[in-house]
Amino acid sequence: MSSPPQPSVSTPDGGPPPSQRPGPLVRALSFLRNTWRGLTSMRTALVLLFLLALAAMPGALLPQRSLNAFLVDDFYRDNPTIAPVIDAVGGFEVFASPWFAAIYLLLMISLVGCVFPRTGEYLRSVRQPPVMTPRNLARLPHHAEGDTTTAGVDDELARARRLLRGWRTVERTEDDGSRTISAEKGFLRETGNLVFHLSLIGILLGLAGGKMYGYEGDVIVRADGSEFCNSSILGYDSFRAGLRVDGTDLNDFCVKVDRFDGTWLPNGQPSTFGASVGYQTGQDVRDGVSTWRPDEIAVNHPLRTDGDRVYLTGYGYAPEFTVTWPDGQSRTGEVQWRPVDQSGTQLSEGATKFERPGITDPEQRRTTQLAVTGTFAPTGAVDPEGRLVSVHPDVRSPTADVDVLLGDLGIDDGRGQSIFSVDQSKIDDGELRSVATARLGIGDSTRLPDGTVVRFDGVTPWVNLQVGHDPGQSWVLVAAVLMVGGLALSLSVTRRRFWVRVTPCDGRGARIALGGLARTDRAGYGEEFDRLATELLDPTDKKDG
Repeated sequence: MSSPPQPSVSTPDGGPPPSQRPGPLVRALSFLRNTWRGLTSMRTALVLLFLLALAAMPGALLPQRSLNAFLVDDFYRDNPTIAPVIDAVGGFEVFASPWFAAIYLLLMISLVGCVFPRTGEYLRSVRQPPVMTPRNLARLPHHAEGDTTTAGVDDELARARRLLRGWRTVERTEDDGSRTISAEKGFLRETGNLVFHLSLIGILLGLAGGKMYGYEGDVIVRADGSEFCNSSILGYDSFRAGLRVDGTDLNDFCVKVDRFDGTWLPNGQPSTFGASVGYQTGQDVRDGVSTWRPDEIAVNHPLRTDGDRVYLTGYGYAPEFTVTWPDGQSRTGEVQWRPVDQSGTQLSEGATKFERPGITDPEQRRTTQLAVTGTFAPTGAVDPEGRLVSVHPDVRSPTADVDVLLGDLGIDDGRGQSIFSVDQSKIDDGELRSVATARLGIGDSTRLPDGTVVRFDGVTPWVNLQVGHDPGQSWVLVAAVLMVGGLALSLSVTRRRFWVRVTPCDGRGARIALGGLARTDRAGYGEEFDRLATELLDPTDKKDG
């Protein structure tokens, strides 16, 4: 006797009663499972890859502090309203911003969660034999059949084996006595696809490793035999360390810049840039070797030593000034000035700072500091408004418009300051005052009211060297080569299947039925199938199914 139906119980909103609802733990696990499935889908990976490319566009369109902080300062000066907004969202440090790292990390997780399960499925499918021959081969996109009266079943199967050499094959015997061969080819297509995606993960890991364990620094070195040693971050003008780099274990090597070599077209456009250098490897430094290994650094031709690369990324000029005080003491200063003319004429500005020698009183020493500031043109000319301009980046007619400042430069107050300028607040407060202005050529001088003489002695070129250490670079290169190879395989190989069924006839001979199926939409398998069918069937009595 069946029990009477139980009345359904539901809440006013139509949902299940509280006693039948899943608990918080079940709901949380369900949410996490669905989130993981959505994140590791191929569609999500493609969306994240598109977002990563989209997020990298500001890094190509906007100046980046890691590449050229001066361009960022120029952008601030030209766009004072929008620049702070861009800076607040990380527009000047795109590749170090949290939102770019979030997209990067999500893409990594999505690719790993998508590719590794597919790799496992692929390995399982490789170990499995080809699928059984379909019962009705005539339903396949490619099929043919025919009768043979000159050979038996064994002979036809032997001929099929010879033609299918290089295919993965398996032979079976069906219930009605028919003999079949199932053949499959083109597994390298899926292999290339997986290699492509695994290599993409390898590139992301290599880039991440380079950011974590690499470093990059810039240093300006005068091209007059001056030296730079990669022994401490204190020797750099700017230094960007990876997350796992503290700057105490840099690769030891030294570089000596002997000469800067630049050639320009008649209109001032650059033709070639290079620097003749000498270097000592870390082993040379440790062994106390005094000789230098000669080399040339040029654009896209860095110096490689001890796992680091030394690039030539810029150049400029360092005017040389000599200050002679009334008591006969003199000091010579040669400090690099910063190029400010983006058209490439190397019009530069800077500040060469001096302290008067022989002054022991702290207050007097503080108030008698001197700075030669202004503008330098390697090939000077005067515009219609009387301003100094440069008409060529080479040193042909070096000229300097100087403004000599006297007073407190702030050198002794413990605060860092730019080598290219003086503290503007000192000028605003009256602690620095202009005592002379002049336009000077090589050998010219100007006299201050107290009798001090400032002479323009000459100019020395300097180069900007960028030292980079990226331990993930080799991994990225290998992964990139594998990715291209995997992509070529996946685009050139066609996954296809071929079946042969040989059924003995009542008399002499056999009935041969063929079927083919391409696992992709790529054209070309029809020609291969027709060739195999022509070889297996007797052309005189073959008929299409």
